[in-house]
Amino acid sequence: MIYLDTGAFLARYLTRDQHHKKAVAAWAEIGRGGLRCFTSNFVLDETFTLLGRRAGYRFASQRARLLYSSRVLTILRPGREDELEAIEDLEKFSDQKVSFTDCISWILMRRNKLRRAFSFDEHYRMAGFELWP
Repeated sequence: MIYLDTGAFLARYLTRDQHHKKAVAAWAEIGRGGLRCFTSNFVLDETFTLLGRRAGYRFASQRARLLYSSRVLTILRPGREDELEAIEDLEKFSDQKVSFTDCISWILMRRNKLRRAFSFDEHYRMAGFELWP
């Protein structure tokens, strides 16, 4: 089981991303291994917004349709209590300039017992998670 962060999606789809080659290889490994994948609606929101700005909104909407129709991706959605708990992480890590999306991700990962994140963001490691690849 692995949690997919925004960077994993961006690096996959944007050939000029500094992590593109590493991400493509990691996505291929996920495809071969049948790894169960999770993300959040917050991550997808961030992903589609950034894809739209960097690659065009038609491209972003096409990727959105693909991801929402995926049978291997579970999209987690926080509730109000999760969001309030994420505020605690936002405050706890305020000196690290973490995003609220990251804080939501960490709450969802803890709740779903996910220890590993497909991410290039060191904030995940700082919050106690394993980064992959």
